[in-house]
Amino acid sequence: MSSSSSAAKDSILEFFVEAANKEDFSLDITLNVKGAVITGTLVSAQEYFHMLSETFEGGNETAQMVSDQLEKAGEASRTNDTEAHFLHMKDTKVYCGDSKPTPSKGKILWRGKLSEIDGFFLGKIFDSSDKER
Repeated sequence: MSSSSSAAKDSILEFFVEAANKEDFSLDITLNVKGAVITGTLVSAQEYFHMLSETFEGGNETAQMVSDQLEKAGEASRTNDTEAHFLHMKDTKVYCGDSKPTPSKGKILWRGKLSEIDGFFLGKIFDSSDKER
């Protein structure tokens, strides 16, 4: 096997990511990544960076600088016409072999390499602790 085949991206998943990045499209999706199951909502890189920047707002000078840089990265991602290499998700849960997701507080943002995703299906996994939506 050549190393280039191991870095191949799923063209359908890449299409969804590009639609999210260019058209503010979002989609509930579940990914298989190296044995872990990651479930959440696919969002644009711009929305991801905006939400991430909000976590630093109101902090000290360094935190504000980080927030500003993340906001700029989000704006740049919107106008960038290069192919997608990363997938961004919000409201994410990670399952690693057991029935309960990795414990976390708050709304979890997730970013992963498209070339590292083994598979996916549309829709989110909900467990009994999730509220009706």
